[in-house]
This record gives sequence, C-alpha cells and structure tokens, in this order.
Amino acid sequence: MSTNELTGAEILVKSLIEENVEYIFGYPGGAVIGVYDAMHDMSHIQHILTRHEQGAVHAAEGYAKATGKVGVVVVTSGPGATNTVTGIADAYMDSVPIVVFTGQVATHLIGNDAFQEADIIGITRSITKHNFLVKNVGELAWTIKAAFHIASTGRPGPVVVDMPKDVMASKTTFVYPKEIKMRGYHPFYFGHMGQINKAVEIINASHKPVLYVGGGVVNSNASNELVNLAKKLNAPVAMTLMGLGAYPGDDELSMGMLGMHGTWYSNKAVDECDCLVAIGSRFDDRVTGNPATFSPNSKKIHIDIDPSAISKNVKVDVPIVGDVRHVLERLTPLVQPLDTKDWLKQIDGWKREHPLRYENGPEIRAQYIIEKIYELTKGEAIVTSDVGQNQMWTAQFYKFKNPRSNITSGGLGTMGFSFPASVGAAFGVKDRPVFSINGDGGIQMNIQELTTAVGNKLPIKIVILDNGYLGMVRQWQDLFYKKRYTHVSLGTNPDFAKIAEAFGAAGFVSDKADDVVPILKKALKINDRPVVIDFRTTEEDNVYPMIPSGGTFAQIMDYPKSVEEIQMAKAHSEAVK
Repeated sequence: MSTNELTGAEILVKSLIEENVEYIFGYPGGAVIGVYDAMHDMSHIQHILTRHEQGAVHAAEGYAKATGKVGVVVVTSGPGATNTVTGIADAYMDSVPIVVFTGQVATHLIGNDAFQEADIIGITRSITKHNFLVKNVGELAWTIKAAFHIASTGRPGPVVVDMPKDVMASKTTFVYPKEIKMRGYHPFYFGHMGQINKAVEIINASHKPVLYVGGGVVNSNASNELVNLAKKLNAPVAMTLMGLGAYPGDDELSMGMLGMHGTWYSNKAVDECDCLVAIGSRFDDRVTGNPATFSPNSKKIHIDIDPSAISKNVKVDVPIVGDVRHVLERLTPLVQPLDTKDWLKQIDGWKREHPLRYENGPEIRAQYIIEKIYELTKGEAIVTSDVGQNQMWTAQFYKFKNPRSNITSGGLGTMGFSFPASVGAAFGVKDRPVFSINGDGGIQMNIQELTTAVGNKLPIKIVILDNGYLGMVRQWQDLFYKKRYTHVSLGTNPDFAKIAEAFGAAGFVSDKADDVVPILKKALKINDRPVVIDFRTTEEDNVYPMIPSGGTFAQIMDYPKSVEEIQMAKAHSEAVK
C-alpha cells in the first residue's frame, strides 16, 4: 500500500483544511472515533466541544449567519445524528450554509438495526438541500467538495454527509478537487435582462413604491446594493424578520419589520403601495397573512435566486430569477429617481400616529430592556434572539444597523436556538459584543451550552426576559382562547443567576426597571466569561401590533393605550376568531 495513502478520517481533516474551515462544532462517539483520532494533531482547525448535538448545529448556524462562511458539524451515528435533526431543519428553513458530518455503522451492518444505527439519510432527506451516504473512501474527497459547494452556492442550505465507520478506516490516495461540476445543479446568478427591463418600467411609473426585503439580501451580501437602490428611488424599506439589518434600521427610509408583529406603518405602506419590489424574500405566511388580499393595489416584482420561491405563495407580475446582488447591480442604473415626497410624508404621518410603544413603570418591561441594549451598543452588537415574544420585541426595538447582526430562527421558530447560536457567532466575530436574548422557556432548552461558553471564555451577554410564562402561547390564549391559560405557566423556574455561577459564568438578577442600565453596563465590562442576566419582567404583556394569523391589514391590533382600548382589542379579536 502506498505510503501516500490516507484513511478516510485523515482525508476528512485534510479536506476541511482545504476548505479553509476555522471551527468544527461537534461531539464524539464510537462511529467517529477514528475521525476524532485524526483530529488529535490538527492545528489548522479548532474543534469546539458542545454539550449537545443540537447545540452544535445551532452554533454552526450562528457562525455561518454571522460570518457568511459555511458552518461545520461532526457528530456520531444513531442518537448523535438524530439529535442534529432540529438544527438541520432550522438551517433548511432559513437557508443557512452548514455541512453536517454524521458517523454511521459499517457498510455491511447498514439495515441490520446495528448498535447506534439510524437512517439519517432518509430522516433528513426532506430537510436538507442535499445529502450523501459515502460508500467508498475513493469518493470521500469529491463528496466533501460537493457538500461545501452545494451548501454555499445558489440558495444556501444544509448538507449532510453520512460516513460509515469502515469507509473512514479505509485508505486511498488523497486528491482534493479544485472545482466541482454537478449535472443538473447550475444556479443562475445574473437575472434575465428582459425581466429586469420589465421591472424597471413598473418601478419608473410608480408613485408609491415599497422595497420588501428578506434574508436573501443578507445571504448574497447585497446590503450596499440595496441601499443604493433605496436612496436612488427615495423608496421606503420594509424588512422581514430575516431581513432586519439588510438595510440600516435607523435610516429615515426604514420602516422596520412588516408582517404579523411588524410596525403598523410598514404594513399600512405595503397595503397601499402601487409597486412592491420583493428582494430576497419569499412571501411567507407571517408576512402576507391572507395571500389573496396581500398588497392588493400593487404591481409586484420578485427577485430571488430560488425559482421555486417565485409565485409560490403570491402571484407576481415580474419574476426575476437571480442572485440579489447581481440583479440589483444591473437594475439600479436603469431606474429613475422617483418623486416620492407625498408618499414619504404620508408614511411619516403614520409613524407619528402609530409608533411602537409600551407603558413604562417600576416593573421591568421587556421592550425597555431591548431599547437600552440598543442604546448602550449603538446598534453595533450581534444579537441572537430566541423564539416567541422575546424575538418579536427584539425585532421591533433593536434597530439593526448592519447585515449579519440579527441572528434568529425564522422559518422553523426553534426555541433554544439563541444561546448556542450566540456561541457560534462569538467564535466568528470577536470585535463586537454578542447578546443572546431569550425567554425563560427557551433558555432552558439548551442551557447546557453554558459549559461551552465558559470553557472558551466567550463574553456573551445572555439576557433572559423572565415573565414566568411561555409568553407567546399565553398571548394567543389571552387574545383568542378567552384567557384560558393551559400549561403555559413556568412557575418552577430555577434561579438563573445561581445556575450561571454554578457553570462558572457571572450572574445577575433584578425585577426593578432602575437596575436595567446599571446591570447592562456591568455586564459589558466583563470580557473573560459569559454573563447571565435574569430580568424579571412584567408577567402578562402582549406583543403589538398584531395581525391575526391568516388575517388582513384591516384586522391589525395596535398597542392599546387604555383599559378601554384593551377591552376593545379583545372584543375585536373574538370577532376575528
């Protein structure tokens, strides 16, 4: 046997070096013990030992979202592989480029119900962009190259590579491909000029345009091109949850988030506009409500790299298939500056009449916490939010200035996402503060990653908006189920500050509004370990505005100003139901 031959495990490590991988997030086990042996002398890549495989995938997602690079995960077979499923599905829904390497039993045992065997290829087929079962060590290097190519090109997404134990122990000559070609996989990047010209005609004829911006702008690194277009047109910008940060949230043309819990004025503008330019967004149900009545008066232009997303949920007038950045580079020079003075004046009036608001008092309001984090970080932090009310308040009250600074679980809505994602983000970006915003329910789903954060001295600020409830479920029970609270109380919450100290992190706790800023300032000065802040917030607070699921803008509920308005809002919600 040639002395130049390497085992499959060694080929994996060499291939990851060829892909310029910085970090592997993983957890060892029997089926990948050979891989971990090959990692022993690995100096070019740092392996991050998480404390759960789901945490490893979310950390890889956070790293990928914060940097734009491919996140990498290595886990063992069976339960190790199945523990990644939620994270893989999350990455699939949000178009996150990750490659997950799973161990597998030896090839001759596949299908025999061997110890720690699971058909991870079958399990993940519907939640991956592609997956591979490597049956021959000679195919391994090509497969790894293909996995990274698929994950990072076109519409990004997760790829699974399943590695039988005997394949990883077999040897072959290592040759890493310089480029990859795959039959049937040819993402189209530049957009058809005929379609672009049709879009230009509609835009130039419009008087009330709106740019409806999604996560595709972030994925394609097209924020500068988006700003150029918005400024040239003098057009207002509404962003999806995943699009926040694609356009500066503090700019006068920004209308913040649209959709179910978007700003009143962004939803109103979309409802009344005559030209809606959807850029890297997919018309999902949390934005459109009832798609039959969504933006009824507009001509609709849709720019997206994924042809399957075009007219999938809402029929559009001009589809443009292509990478957002390349399409905007072609489109922007052709459009004319528009006279939108009256349109922007109308929107400014709506902003004054229906601002985001909340009631202040001695108790801590979650919205107040987010506002103060924004003020103290000047909008420059990387913020990972969990799912539920904490996510929506973060989206509303933190004005993201930069792309890749808003890291959250959009499509799948995965509780437990924020904290492990902040771990990955903290590895990827070291020169900006990282905040993890959580509810008291979600933080308990992956709290074991405190060990990972402490062991690596990551100065993450973990903020818990602790209202004693599964807040968003309670809100729906409040508004639509006659306040019949069923199994949403978290009355047995632990002392999160003591838990933090037990893990080796710093811990703070308070239920007074006057403590918020002093505690946040103390936390920002701690740079050698994570900080857990348990803010005991008001128990029963709802996220407004709110458009009921499947509803229309006409049914929007704004923040009540008084007891009388609260009663009217609830009566209205009953009528909607």
